[in-house]
Amino acid sequence: MTEQQPFTHQTIVVAGATGHLGTLIVKELLARHAHVKALVRKDTPLTKTDPLEKAGAMVIPVDYQNTVTLVEALQNSQCVVSALSGLREVIVETQSLLLTAALDAGVPRFVPSDYCIDYTKLAEGSNRNLDLRREFAKILDHTPIHATSVLNGMFTDLLKGQAPLILPSFNRVIYWGDADQPMDFTTIADTAAFTAVAALDSQAPRFLKIAGEVATIRGLQRAASQAYGKEFSLRRMGGLGFLETMISIMRTIAPAKDSVFPPWQGMQYLHNMLTGLPKLEPLDNARYPEIKWTRVREVLA
Repeated sequence: MTEQQPFTHQTIVVAGATGHLGTLIVKELLARHAHVKALVRKDTPLTKTDPLEKAGAMVIPVDYQNTVTLVEALQNSQCVVSALSGLREVIVETQSLLLTAALDAGVPRFVPSDYCIDYTKLAEGSNRNLDLRREFAKILDHTPIHATSVLNGMFTDLLKGQAPLILPSFNRVIYWGDADQPMDFTTIADTAAFTAVAALDSQAPRFLKIAGEVATIRGLQRAASQAYGKEFSLRRMGGLGFLETMISIMRTIAPAKDSVFPPWQGMQYLHNMLTGLPKLEPLDNARYPEIKWTRVREVLA
């Protein structure tokens, strides 16, 4: 890793600071003695902002449409970290307002809300949420700001219920396609820790790719067997073409267009991973040796 500014000399802005990932990023930055400005929407309840203030962050309620006050909030900061979550209104429109304010405030660095598989390798239309990140990336890359995206694959935490792969009740791991396709998994906590250090690293490159563990479906089977202390079997549900058909049907009967993560979106993300196209490589895990990576088995256990 190249030499960076001392942590104590930096002020980092975190947008989306009350979300799960955002809160963890704030805490990781504070643990490294950074000064943190936590941006929250003006209607955010005290139950969400009080813990940030008690931890040591400066909580700043903002209206992203108010350019003047947003620029004021970003003054004298070294990096803006976005952990905003949403659809076009948030990922493209609100982040664009945040980016413009950062430029006007003279902030040198920006970390967008990516935290995903490598969308640069996927065709447009293959994943709605990742298309939005690609769209914002084009806007970001046409500015002089120094941008760094953190790509972490899938959040390992999702394997405990939200990602329909490991089924403890049936002692089974289900999948589509190839059981030996390597995939990237990183916990939310590890992603937050890495993002915090990257935000403090003035020499961080445009993309940083990490994986707490690279695992195949067979690897998930072994991890589940070890974590639960019982043997898990594999069940192939069909090829990737069949999964694609299932996604199309689900999107038709339950579109949930205003939902950030409807069931078909999760299936779409899983399909992307199982193709192998967005595999993260080379990995930048060793860039910050202080980060200790959590394995799939530990999360399941």
